[in-house]
Order: sequence, then C-alpha cells, then structure tokens
Amino acid sequence: MNFTKTTEQNSLYNNLEKMSVSELLLNINNEDKKVASAVEKTIPKIEILTEQIILKLRNGGRLFYIGAGTSGRLGVVDASECPPTFGVSHDLVIGLIAGGDIAIRKAVEFAEDSKEEGWLDLQKFKISEKDVVIGIAASGTTPYVIHALKKCNENNIITGCITCNEGSPLSLTAKFPVTVVVGPEFVTGSSRMKAGTAQKLVLNMISTATMIHLGKIKGNKMVDMQLLNNKLVDRGEKMLVSELNIDKETASQLLMKYGSVRNVLKNHKND
Repeated sequence: MNFTKTTEQNSLYNNLEKMSVSELLLNINNEDKKVASAVEKTIPKIEILTEQIILKLRNGGRLFYIGAGTSGRLGVVDASECPPTFGVSHDLVIGLIAGGDIAIRKAVEFAEDSKEEGWLDLQKFKISEKDVVIGIAASGTTPYVIHALKKCNENNIITGCITCNEGSPLSLTAKFPVTVVVGPEFVTGSSRMKAGTAQKLVLNMISTATMIHLGKIKGNKMVDMQLLNNKLVDRGEKMLVSELNIDKETASQLLMKYGSVRNVLKNHKND
C-alpha cells in the first residue's frame, strides 16, 4: 500500500546543531503554530466520532484508547485525567499502551509490532459491542493498533482513530477516522512533537465534549471533580460561594458534608 507518510518526511529545517537556542525555540514554535489549524480542518470528523462515543457511553458503554509509544502515553494520560476532572469511574475511559504500564515510563522493544497483543489487551476488559475503541498512532502503521481495530470491526465494536498520515492503514481500518496532517516534524520523524501535540488536542476535544454532554459540567464549572488536594478543595469552595452566595466557611462545611460541588448544589436547600 502506497501513501504519503508526512510524519517521516524530511524536516523543513537543516543544520539544527548550528542554530542558537533562540533560533531553535522560535523555529519549533513556528512549526507548533501550524498544529491548531490542522486540527481545525478535522473538526467535522472529530464531531462524528464524538457523537458515536456519547451515544455508547449513555447506554452503558466504555471508551478505550489504544496506542504505542508517545501515542499510547497520550491516551493513557487523557483517560487517567477523566476521573479527577469529571468524577467518573476509572473504568469508563481506559487507556491501553503496547507493552503494558511499564511502557508508560520506559520504551518496550518491539511491543508495537505485535499483531495479537492489542486485541488480547482489550479482551482483558471483556470488551463488547457496547464500547468504542480509538486507535492512536501518528504514523498510522502501528501493527499493535491496526490489528486490534480489525478485530474490533469483526466483533461489531465501533472504532475510531487519531493519526497524522492521510490514507494510512489505520485510517482505512477505523470506521470513524480522524487524520490531522501536520506535515514534517522540526526534527525529522520525531512525531512526539507536532503529531503528538495534535493528538493531545484531539483527545482533549473528544473527552471534554463527551463529558459535557454526559452532564459532568454545570455552566462552565467542574462540579463533579474529585477533591484530591487543597487546590481543588479551594476551587470547589469558590464555586459554591459564587453559586450560592454564601461565605467561604459555610461553603467549606457543605463541601465536607456532601463530598462534591454537585452534591452540595443538589442538597443545600435542605440544610
């Protein structure tokens, strides 16, 4: 299969080692500026995929991210941030990375080349037609991801993907592909840069829009956030002061009693 792998094309810059720190930073920033525009072009595709996710999660399904290397780590990060931000359970959005959790910190050799492990990893969670699986791979050629999505398709599980090469095997495999073409990287082939940024932006858009439509935000406030540290407790208190026109001490007492901003807003009239 022939397709243009722009993530591997030669950098538009050369002799990087001869650039000053200032030149390096400015040129990297110039390339980064291109990412948001590339993502904007894919919003219609992101919308279609997100609508599918919302529908499935409303009906008891789960969202899975599956990837390798940087792409896998980005999926794990987005999934791990959903419970503290939106107050959902840890098994609603699940991030899987080739090589297992150890690969989050250290590269696991050849893990992404397996054609079986991706599907086996999904089966550990008893995946079903109720769920959605998004494959994440900048190149769109990662066997671990592609073959996992192929098995999902065979089992009537909705599949999406986030990749950065038009016409890649992954984008042709996913039922709802999102392809963000960011062009050559500043350092040739270093897809942790622009491609990784693009994937992070798309993941933010998908998970945030989904959670808002699932009712996890009130106005523009994270009323279901988990109160895991003093900063978040303080934020919750300020929300209540603003929403209920009460003093901070009362807000603190109510938050301690009910455990979340949403519960306070729902029950405070009974106090």
